[in-house]
Amino acid sequence: MKTSVSSLRRCGLLGLAATSLSGCLAPVALDHAVLAYNEAATDIVDKQILLNIARAARHQPIHFTVLSSIAATYNFTFNAGATPALTGNSGGLMMPVFGGSIAENPTVSIVPVEGEAFTKRMLAPLQENKLTLLLRQGMDVDMALRLMAQEFRTFHEGEEVAYANKPSDRSGYSFFRRLVLHLSSIQDRNRLYVEPLFFTQSWKLPASAMTPEGFTALEKDYEIRFDPAANRYILSKKVAGRLMITNYDPDNLTEEERIRLNQEAENSPPNEIAVDIREHYPGGEFPVHGTFRLRSFHSILDFIGRSIAEEPEYDVPPDPRTPPVRENPVSTVGIMETESLPSDAGLTVEFDGRYYSLRPEAGHQWNLEAFRLLYQLYQMTVIDLPTFGTPSITIAK
Repeated sequence: MKTSVSSLRRCGLLGLAATSLSGCLAPVALDHAVLAYNEAATDIVDKQILLNIARAARHQPIHFTVLSSIAATYNFTFNAGATPALTGNSGGLMMPVFGGSIAENPTVSIVPVEGEAFTKRMLAPLQENKLTLLLRQGMDVDMALRLMAQEFRTFHEGEEVAYANKPSDRSGYSFFRRLVLHLSSIQDRNRLYVEPLFFTQSWKLPASAMTPEGFTALEKDYEIRFDPAANRYILSKKVAGRLMITNYDPDNLTEEERIRLNQEAENSPPNEIAVDIREHYPGGEFPVHGTFRLRSFHSILDFIGRSIAEEPEYDVPPDPRTPPVRENPVSTVGIMETESLPSDAGLTVEFDGRYYSLRPEAGHQWNLEAFRLLYQLYQMTVIDLPTFGTPSITIAK
């Protein structure tokens, strides 16, 4: 009886050990899978962005392919047994023996990003809310505008003038670079505002048109005042107008001034953001009033691709009125084209027998941040993808 009980105990311990080992390996496998696939998916997008910059440099069409879903199945196999310990003929001690294996069977769904909806979003100019969202997260205004803005538009002696963010337009490009660098200096002093214009809008309604039910419904959202002289109700509500980049707090302006600025901004399309840098405020030694016109994501890739060799950017020193700034790199995104794989390059892709990589030199941190901004803009642009089932990771035991 003693031997039987002892054997049963050993078998129970072996089973418990196998179960514990299986339970420990499952979370480890899940942790490894999630992190590995996350890193792989991000790396694929990074390389495709860089590849499409290379395509743009060679005047080739831009194309994206993404992972639609990942299903990774893990199969765990365990075996356990016992063998006599090496204790001689007089010993009766049994030692456990464990074995096992793990098999991974990933299934990856790859979907080409194409079609009319995606193409329209690639070609459509970026809207002001995307720029302001990034600036509110602390993005460098100089970097964001050099990447996203096509030109700065203003009026000079009654005529509209455009300063293109294009190296071939030397006078326009130089002014554009000095302007965005000056805005960056204001941002460095924490005095750059990117805020909507808030003002009170009013509507007049004849008293005869107001019913008790209508009054009850309107008073939830509007301030209602009765004008007995004109026998009418005046409805008023504080509304948010267009966004502006300023060196002052727009709330400190008069109501009439905010309304006037908003009416002026409303004449611009959604891909333009108004700028009003005034004297007597930080940065006011370089006053400017106009709008930045934003370009499409496709145009951004084309701009960077052309800057590699066909239309390279060049150094533009700050305006004499601009205080010292931290960074003013020559290239918005420094891309290096070489015949062989660079030994010190980080992110690199090969296209048409050439290698393209971020420049590993002074200002490399700027390049990484600018490329991270490109990644964010791509995520804002790409449409929702069709999925074949819910993306999942399954562990089977």
